[in-house]
Amino acid sequence: MFELLWLLLPVAAASGWWAAKSSVRREEPTRSLNGTPDYFRGLNFLLNEQPDKAIDLFTQMLEVDSEMVEIHLALGNLFRRRGEVDRAIRIHQNLIARPTLNRDQRAQGLLELGQDYMRAGLFDRAENLFNELGEMNLYQDQALANLRVIYQQEKDWEQCLRVAEELERHSGESLHTQRAHYYCELAMEALSQKDTILATHC
Repeated sequence: MFELLWLLLPVAAASGWWAAKSSVRREEPTRSLNGTPDYFRGLNFLLNEQPDKAIDLFTQMLEVDSEMVEIHLALGNLFRRRGEVDRAIRIHQNLIARPTLNRDQRAQGLLELGQDYMRAGLFDRAENLFNELGEMNLYQDQALANLRVIYQQEKDWEQCLRVAEELERHSGESLHTQRAHYYCELAMEALSQKDTILATHC
């Protein structure tokens, strides 16, 4: 319960940040999020260690105000960490469907949704989203790292090698040990098929 409280605090902080940013950005008088009774009720639930009620309330607030991108991301991430992957997927799908997102916000939503799909075991869908991020040239390190995990799960060692080499170029991080492991796996596969020529080249 206490761990969940700490996970919810970023959602509340994001709510406050969004409200402050909105009030500075807009000149005309608007409804301020942190001035609403719902916002204070949500914080009160958090402080009284009632995270489930806080989650429900913040989710309702998202449905009312579609501009709270950071809160969508934080709340979806929270659901994924709690194992409620279906709810995380719904929130992130709803987010990326919005035509008002800028390019970076859409990329953030794609990254989070891809991680939701990974958690749900929907590797093909996750792979498509991470490849889309690569085409957008945004969040490439995270996308490549996730692709490498997917290919490891699928035992697609050639793809693991390709992604590891690309990740090394982008991040500058050495993956020499991991690449050696992938070569060993390819050699073992070749030997199991009695392809000694291929095995010696791995």
